Amino acid sequence: MVRSEDEGNVVEASGDGRASREKATTMPILLKKIRSQHQMTLEMLAEKSGLTKSYISKVERGLAKPSIETALKLAHAMNVSVETLFATQPSTELYSVTRAENGAAGDLGQYLSLVGGLAPNSKMRAFIVRPVPRSRRSRTLSHHSGEEILFVLRGTIELQIDKRIETLNVGDCVTLDPEKSHRLVALEDGPCEALVIINSSE
Repeated sequence: MVRSEDEGNVVEASGDGRASREKATTMPILLKKIRSQHQMTLEMLAEKSGLTKSYISKVERGLAKPSIETALKLAHAMNVSVETLFATQPSTELYSVTRAENGAAGDLGQYLSLVGGLAPNSKMRAFIVRPVPRSRRSRTLSHHSGEEILFVLRGTIELQIDKRIETLNVGDCVTLDPEKSHRLVALEDGPCEALVIINSSE
């Protein structure tokens, strides 16, 4: 099994200790909790997900920013729905509403937030992605099955698909084949975010 060390962007811990003061509902905290509940070691989860032990450890400690592909792999490996990793309850109602907090969708402190597609059998998921500037350590491109639509909400974002690069501005929308390797990079220091909708059976 080929394992990937860098499925998302790896970041250094902040000097103010933010990584250690994550809310109890953030993905890093929940990932460790769910893994423990399933009595899985890091080695076991690495084997089942195809990710490396060191990378999963970084995700759990808030030192890595996992991609959508990573979230899907981790959920599948632990046999849980992807919304479980984001402390989002599946909706059995006719519709569901995910409220913004202070005018912002998702969790401002997280690279990846799940905001839609919460029905138990839904194959569609809506994420808010907040890319970071390019890093020497974020070389691996992400890919997953299904379909993907990306809409830029804020900032200027670089989209790399295989060897092609597109510069995207607010309002730009891209439909892409997510099985093609791709990644997002912020091209400015200010806030950058995109709405990403995927249709996947994973």
